[in-house]
Amino acid sequence: MAFLWPLIVLAFAYAICRFLFMLIPPNVPSIDVDVSDVLDDGNQTQENSFIYIPPRGRTQQADRKVQCYEPATMKYLGYYPALTPVEVNERVAQARKAQKIWAKSSFKQRRQFLRILLNYIVKHQQLICETSSRDTGKTMVDASLGEIMTTCEKITWLLSEGEQWLKPEYRSSGRSMFYKKSKVEFHPLGVIGAIVSWNYPFHNIFNPMLAAVFSGNSIVIKVSEHASWSGCFYFQIIQSALAAVGAPENLVEVITGFAETGEALVSSVDKMIFVGSPGVGKMIMRNASETLTPVTLELGGKDAFIVCEDVDVDHVAHIAVRAALQSSGQNCAGAERFYVHRDIYSSFVSKVAKIVKSVSAGPPLAGKYDMGAICLQEHSEKLEILVNDALDKGAKIVVRGSFGYISEGAVDQFFPPTVIENVDHTMKLMQEEAFGPILPIMKFSTDEEAVKLANDSRYGLGCAVFSGSQRRARKIASQIHCGVVAINDFASNYLCQSLPFGGVKDSGFGRFAGVEGLRACCLVKSVVEDRWWPFIKTKIPKPIQYPVAENSFEFQESLVECLYGLDIWDRLRALVNVIKFLTGQHSPATVRS
Repeated sequence: MAFLWPLIVLAFAYAICRFLFMLIPPNVPSIDVDVSDVLDDGNQTQENSFIYIPPRGRTQQADRKVQCYEPATMKYLGYYPALTPVEVNERVAQARKAQKIWAKSSFKQRRQFLRILLNYIVKHQQLICETSSRDTGKTMVDASLGEIMTTCEKITWLLSEGEQWLKPEYRSSGRSMFYKKSKVEFHPLGVIGAIVSWNYPFHNIFNPMLAAVFSGNSIVIKVSEHASWSGCFYFQIIQSALAAVGAPENLVEVITGFAETGEALVSSVDKMIFVGSPGVGKMIMRNASETLTPVTLELGGKDAFIVCEDVDVDHVAHIAVRAALQSSGQNCAGAERFYVHRDIYSSFVSKVAKIVKSVSAGPPLAGKYDMGAICLQEHSEKLEILVNDALDKGAKIVVRGSFGYISEGAVDQFFPPTVIENVDHTMKLMQEEAFGPILPIMKFSTDEEAVKLANDSRYGLGCAVFSGSQRRARKIASQIHCGVVAINDFASNYLCQSLPFGGVKDSGFGRFAGVEGLRACCLVKSVVEDRWWPFIKTKIPKPIQYPVAENSFEFQESLVECLYGLDIWDRLRALVNVIKFLTGQHSPATVRS
């Protein structure tokens, strides 16, 4: 036992050194980002202070401008150009040149880029959240939960494990190639294209950008026309961080525009990532098929929230409301169908209704509202149609929260949080993606029924299952056909950036985030080489050299049985035959008539 003491002392000393090393802050330079365009200091010009009224009779696209405004107040923010296909191709060409330089960068340089970003994000949380809030109508808290924390977690994960997962990975060479080394290499693909949605303007830009740049690619990101103002500011943060580490210009590009802009991007990049609706996702697949461009699609969701009878009702009710109203009623987080065991149905509905009744919606930066505005124009009308369809088919509104207006001249962009009971799957509300602050609650009697109801959807992004028995919750969740599962929690997957994210069915395919998402930005290359070169290397056996011998197939037959036969004695007998073939001692087989 005496020899163990030196090992224990060494291990303790190593742990102390690691702890002390953690106390030394890394040398991370600060960056200066021009924030004049996003600061609401009350000194804006007249051009950027009026209430924006959408034009009638013509589209924004016809004007070739992306008009930006606050959905909560309709205050005008400015405009950005709608890029033409020619302009998009120019941006991609510039990014391609930059990528060839960046592909040779070290992981040390890439990690420094991430640290600079992380440093800026942590120190400027309020500015980033306010920008996201003004552009999409979400509250500051929702911006922090859904955008700041997830992005910081992704950066931290890449700093900790990113290089490890991009290093060559050695694999087994098998029996026939035992004298070979086999490995998988991960090389940059080139230019990654991303078309991202409006619901998480900060994270939706940073999520694909971080993976693409860390794996040695360049990226061109087409931001939503509904979140271009914030997207272009976030682009300035990225540009400043890249400049600080000496990265080539144009390594990251953010472009603005409409459908034409996005279509041009799809046809000119080496990999396409899309976050948005199933309808647009199908259009992107069709366009990508012309150039055989690989695609990752993260589309809609209709996530099931299953509550068994053995839970703490009060605790789960609060989680349910947060899940439904996440991101100021835009329902960016996904829970849209609530299935509650009939034994606790009444008490659960009552608890949820009590919470929702206290929720108010209004301009998020006013500071007194739990929910902000809906980002999309006229989306509240669609939500009302879904609710009315459910009411016509027998559903009942339990409660609605309150909401207010900022101005008499502002267009109504608010929808009150709404709890609905007595719903079923004949109602559009339970089948179509709502993207709104609505809690439709349905009863179930058995676990099997809950699974059946959850799977009765054309979507398959995520689900949440709650039970006093974790084993029971796992069993239910394992039978639900979706890509993301939370057990006795909701949306915790978003903060586990080591995990892949994505869905099935109409929720898309492919994964981003995690190891799978990082490697999806790479050319995955299989490499085989001699293990003991030049002493042992492949030599074609004489029986199968050209011109092949009469007994060549017999040799192959014996070789296959020697390598893969299940009976050890048959394999040994086959090995003897192989040796005889190689030494010329095997006589040709008699041809049978």
